[in-house]
Amino acid sequence: MTIKEIIIKYCQQLENISDTPRLDVELLLKKALGDVDSMYIRMNLDKALSDEQEKYFLEMMKDRLNERPIAYIIGNREFMGLDFFVKEGVLIPRPDTETLVEEIINICNNKTGLNILDIGTGSGAITVSLAKYLDKSHVVSVDISDIALEIASKNAISNKVDERIDFIKSDVFSNVSDETKFDIIVSNPPYIRKADISGLDRQVKDFEPYNALEGGEDGLDFYRRITEESRQFLKQDGILAYEVGHDQASDVSKIMQQNGFKGIYTKCDLQGFERVVIGFYNN
Repeated sequence: MTIKEIIIKYCQQLENISDTPRLDVELLLKKALGDVDSMYIRMNLDKALSDEQEKYFLEMMKDRLNERPIAYIIGNREFMGLDFFVKEGVLIPRPDTETLVEEIINICNNKTGLNILDIGTGSGAITVSLAKYLDKSHVVSVDISDIALEIASKNAISNKVDERIDFIKSDVFSNVSDETKFDIIVSNPPYIRKADISGLDRQVKDFEPYNALEGGEDGLDFYRRITEESRQFLKQDGILAYEVGHDQASDVSKIMQQNGFKGIYTKCDLQGFERVVIGFYNN
C-alpha cells in the first residue's frame, strides 16, 4: 500500500477510538518508515511501503486498534518542545501538565540557581523541563517506582540535563534529607477518586499505571500529605505548585490555606478548567 492509501484506510478505522486518527496514523507511519519527519510523509504520499515496513506498521496498528495508547506504541511523547521516552509503567505526559510547568517558569523567569523538588517524577516530564528552562537550577526528583526512575533518568540524559538532577527512590518525602530546603516543590500527584477509576477511558485505566492515577476516596490524599509535609522542606516564601483534577482547585486551595500557605492562586488550562494551584509558604 502507498502512504496515501494507508492514511485513508486506517483513519477510518480509528475514528471510534481516537480523537486524532490522522495524527495517529502519521505517527505510526513515521515510525515504520524509520523515524522520518512529517514533511517526508506529506511529500511522498504515492510512495509504497516495503513489505517489511508495511508489516511493522500493521503490527503497530493492531495495537492501536486494541486501544493501546499511541505513546506506548511508538515509545515517545513530545512535551514542552522536548522529546521524552515513555513505556508502560509510567504516566504519559499530557498537554495539561504544560500549564503547570509554564506557570512555574513564568514566575521564576528572572531567578537562577533554584533548588527544586519534583514529587512523583513519572517519565520525568516536569523535572527535565524545569531543569532545561530554568537556568542553573538543580532538581531533586523522587518517585516510588523503579520503572519511573529508570525512564526519567534516561530522559534527563537524552535532554542533556542529567548533571543537574538527582533521582531518589522515595515515598513522597521519606528519603529526602530534612536538612535540604527548596525554593519550589512541584507535584502532579495521583488525583483520581477511587470510585471513578473504573469509569476512565480504557486507554487510561487498562494501560497506564494504577498507582499514578488513584488518589484515595476523594482524590485528595496526596495533596493533604504533600502539603503538610512540605512545610519543613520549603524555604521562606517557597513555592508549592500542583496540577489538580478539573474540579479540585477549590479543595486543594483550602488544604494549602489550612497549612499556612499564602497568595494562593489558580491557573486554567486551554479548556478553561482550573488545573494548577500555586501557593507561597510563610513559616
